[in-house]
This record gives sequence, structure tokens and C-alpha cells, in this order.
Amino acid sequence: MKRWAWALGRDFNTEAFWAGVTAFVWYAFGAVPLHIGVSQQLGITTAETSSWIFIVWFGGAVSSICLSIYYRQPIPVTWTIPGLIYLGTLAGQYSFAELLGANLVAGVLITILGALGVGSHIMRWLPLPIVMGMFGGSILGYVIRLVQATVDDLAVAGVAVAGYLLGRFIGSSRIPPIGLAVTFGAVAIWLGPETATASFGWALPTIGLPPMDFSLSSVLAVALPMVVLAMGLGNVQGLGFLMAQGYQVPVNRISTVVGINSIVNALFGGHPASIARTGVAILASPDAGPADRRYWANLVASVCTIGMALAAVPLASLLGILPPTYIYALAGLAILTSFQDAMEKAFASKLRFGAVVAFGSAATPFVFAGITSAFWAVLLGVAASLLAERHNLIAYWREQSSD
Repeated sequence: MKRWAWALGRDFNTEAFWAGVTAFVWYAFGAVPLHIGVSQQLGITTAETSSWIFIVWFGGAVSSICLSIYYRQPIPVTWTIPGLIYLGTLAGQYSFAELLGANLVAGVLITILGALGVGSHIMRWLPLPIVMGMFGGSILGYVIRLVQATVDDLAVAGVAVAGYLLGRFIGSSRIPPIGLAVTFGAVAIWLGPETATASFGWALPTIGLPPMDFSLSSVLAVALPMVVLAMGLGNVQGLGFLMAQGYQVPVNRISTVVGINSIVNALFGGHPASIARTGVAILASPDAGPADRRYWANLVASVCTIGMALAAVPLASLLGILPPTYIYALAGLAILTSFQDAMEKAFASKLRFGAVVAFGSAATPFVFAGITSAFWAVLLGVAASLLAERHNLIAYWREQSSD
């Protein structure tokens, strides 16, 4: 036990620490407001909202810690943001009990498909350049918002960017660029003339087992799209990026854990879990330290996330203090190297046309049949390669089949 703890402590590094802090900041101030907004849109009670927020964050953090320690990889399990948005579009069409019943069915399906090995087959047959093109297009919006936030708020976002550039100029592993960005931006907010204030209070979240209803229409309308979003979108994007970083990713086991996590979420009023696309882009990027030690970034983010799940009320108060431009700037800076890496892997191969189509499709925010553009981007990219570079695509599949 002591040897195991010593090895774990030896792998800790400052780059991973700051990457973990940055991912947590994005979780807290990029995803939680959206969660609260959808809860209000669905018209559910405060107790139901509290239980929902707690279970999806707490359960995901526990799964993340277990996976990261066991596999020594930054595997962040959170929840599907596209799935949450999709649930919001169903407000008034189904009761909350019907939505929960459909989410439970989705969790069971994800678990079964993961145990049967469907996840690994999906990852094997989807060409990595096309997946990276889709991944780059999906996170392009964060880069655009980084630029826009910097232009709109030089006093805070601009200072954070300056800190990041200073860190890149210094080029020392002991002074992570994103760490300087977080620090510089926080100081700018503190010294700002219009610093917001908020009163803080403490209250534990309400946790309960809400009622469920099952109907064929809700299962077809909710469960099936949720499975597609969790496995066909979240896993493909997140796990695909991990593979691109050289990790030997246990796709089937991770898919099974995501499914079990989704079942637990549904039982306590939540929606399906997924691999965090933005979390992977931050936690597994080269800025997060040596590849074999980046799992510490996920441990830091997960521990902070557990605290967030237990402290929903103080967090809601803090949301009124940090300006959105600061959050957008940090998220954009944190994924810059991941975006660069995705572009290099997408367009340095022989499947460039498919990667371009996937990139452009994923970068265009549209919804078709209740599914966001990132999922369709993969299908369109593969179709484009079949039409324009089929010989290269077939050669890629043959190589994967032989492996």
C-alpha cells in the first residue's frame, strides 16, 4: 500500500495540477449554468434539480478517479451536454418521470453495448483523421470565443491571455502557461473597479429517488438519441483524442462504466453519463504534463468536482462573481494545444478530404433528428472519403482489421 501511494505521489506535477484546476473551472462555470437553465426549462422542483446536479457530478467524479488511478490515464466521466440540451427541447412533450424512465433505459443499453464490445468496434472502424477533424471542428467554438472574449474584455480576458503567452515564452515545466493565465486573470478581476460581490450560504444538496414512468414514445424519442450521444459522440470524441495522444484506451470497459454511471444517474434523477469532450481536451493535452502523469490532472479536477457537488449553494453565489469572458478565455487557452494536435493528426494523413468535411460539419452548429452536428460530421466525413478517397479509406480499414 505504501509503495502504491508513493508511486501515485511521485507522478504528481504542476502542469497536471493546473490543467485539473482549469478543467474544474470549466465544469463549474461553463456547464453548471446550462444545467440550471435546462432544469428551469423543464419546470422541475428545487429538490429534483438539487438531486440531479449532485448525482451527475458526484457519480462522474467517482468513476473518473477510479478509472484514472487504475489505468493511469486522464479519463474524465461527466455527463452529455448535447444530451442535456436535447432534454430541454422536449420540455412540455414528456413528463419529468417519463424522461427519467427513458434515461434509465438508455443507461441499460449503454451498459449492454459496452459489455458486448460494440464500443471498441466503433472506435476501430472510425478513421482517426476523420474523428480528429470532427473533434477539431467541435472545439473550434471555444477558440473563437477565446478571441472574442479577449477583444471584448482586455482588462480580464486579455490579461489572462498575456499570462498564458508569458508562460509559453518562459517555456519552463515549473511555470505552466495555463497556471499563469488563471492567476493573472484572477488578479485582474480582484483589482477591477467593478468587482462583483455575492453572499455565500451553505446547504447540502437534496438527494432522492424520483418516480419514473415508461412509455414507448419516450423511450424512442429519448433513450435512443441518448445512447447515440453518449457512445457515438461522447466516446468517439473523448476516447478518440486519448488514442491520438498515444494511450491504449480500454474502450469496452470505459463504455461499461459509463453505462453503469448512467443507470445510477437516472435512478437519482439525472441523465446519461459520457466522456467529457472538453475535459479530455484540457486534461490530456500536452500542456497537462508528461503523458504517463496526466491522469493527475483528472484526479485534481474530480476531487474539486466532488466538492462542487456537495456545495451547490456557494457555487451558485460564485457564479455572480467571475465574468463569462474569463471563463471563455481559460477554456479556449486550455484547449489550444489540443486543437493544434487535432488539426495536425486530421490533415497529415491520406484522408484529408474526409477530415475537412468532418471539420466543417462539426464546426457548424446544427441539429438533425434531435442529434447535434458532431455526430453527423463523422458520418459525412466517412461518406466523403468513400466518394473521393475510397482507396485510402479501404486501405485504412484493412490495416485496422489486420491489427
